[in-house]
Amino acid sequence: MAETFTFGGTLTPITCHAWNKERNQIAISPNNNEIHIYKRNNNEWKIVDILNQHDLRVMGIDWAENTNRIVSCAADRNAYVWKQGEDGKWKPTLVLLRINRAATCVKWSPAENKFAVGSGARLISVCYFESENDWWVSKHIKKPIRSTITTLDWHPNNILLAAGSTDYKVRIFSAYIKDIEEQPSPTPWGNRMPLGNLMAEFKNSSTYGGGWINDVRFSSDGNKICWVSHDSCINVADAASSNTIIRCKTEFLPFLACEWISLTSIIVAGHSCVPLVYTLQGEKLVLSNKLDKSQKKESGGISAMRIFQSLDRNLRTENSDTLVDSIHQNAITCIRLYAGDKLNSSRVSTSGIDGQLVIWDIDSNINSLMQALKM
Repeated sequence: MAETFTFGGTLTPITCHAWNKERNQIAISPNNNEIHIYKRNNNEWKIVDILNQHDLRVMGIDWAENTNRIVSCAADRNAYVWKQGEDGKWKPTLVLLRINRAATCVKWSPAENKFAVGSGARLISVCYFESENDWWVSKHIKKPIRSTITTLDWHPNNILLAAGSTDYKVRIFSAYIKDIEEQPSPTPWGNRMPLGNLMAEFKNSSTYGGGWINDVRFSSDGNKICWVSHDSCINVADAASSNTIIRCKTEFLPFLACEWISLTSIIVAGHSCVPLVYTLQGEKLVLSNKLDKSQKKESGGISAMRIFQSLDRNLRTENSDTLVDSIHQNAITCIRLYAGDKLNSSRVSTSGIDGQLVIWDIDSNINSLMQALKM
């Protein structure tokens, strides 16, 4: 079962979205310099605030569930922390990122006492609140980054930080801030953790070629890391097995987002417009579920690929060539957990270029793949 929503009566692309703790409010970026806050009432969404402090397109949003703060970053090289006032309106506080290129992604740490911002300046800004001056400051992680940071995720211990970039590499750094944190405990990824220390590095290349990293996520126990790249591969590295990489080359178009929904299952989505669940079975990743029941088995391959080929060869624009046999009608750019956590999630939300937000029920779709294969 899936719930489908659009906002503002238009199909404006949604760059990214984030939920509050109760899941009755959502922050979305409608592919411009604004952040729209909507509140849900049954099946209707009412806009309650528009955050318009940024000058250029918003690239990332994250909502801290416990402290109820929103952090945003944009192509204007700025980040803001938003706090809700007594009047219900959100007030911004500028963050001193000290970067000279666009900010591309942002993520709160699990303890919500700091956050990380990736950028085109080939560095990561780890930001924390300096109470003496009453502002947010940052410390930089630079080496050995040589390209734009496209995605970030925090380890459950609040110290380690995973980063994917356009140089085809995934790296795990220590983001330990001694001014606000106690000495970290050892982890399977390593024991030495001063700020910026490189704990692990994975090159996304194989006999299939390679591709820049689109998304990266730690598992709930922090011992595994998964990432999706622009070569249509899904990758999992396990620190408990000497950083062994399990790589799955798929037949689908490149994935743009991924998330753990259990210790062994990962949900991925991207240019094929359909969320897919892959499960670890020994040393393999196996496709175990398709969440979109509207998809049917087609002998000619995936419909999205055929549409792109048709448009390229014949320059057709009829409806038959532009409608995709799925709920999402364009690439899915963002996946968020809606019910549960990385250890056991029963519902997820996706948003994309088609301007739709879809909430998927994972439990009710367990047998959907087998049903689809029989059709």
